[in-house]
Amino acid sequence: MIRVKRLNNKEFVVNSELILFVEATPDTVITLTTGQKIVVAESIDDIINKVIDYKARIYAVGRSYEGREV
Repeated sequence: MIRVKRLNNKEFVVNSELILFVEATPDTVITLTTGQKIVVAESIDDIINKVIDYKARIYAVGRSYEGREV
């Protein structure tokens, strides 16, 4: 999940696994695999970096459990 803000600065989270694509029109619009479109205040680069950071955290947690019974 990544934290983003609507244009009115209200914060919410988006399941990054559902992001189909992100475009600037000129506002940043996230289109989900469900077809839903969300307009956010962040730039495309900010969204990309948030997704990368989220996936890196998930990978790091998974690596910390390697070799251990969960």
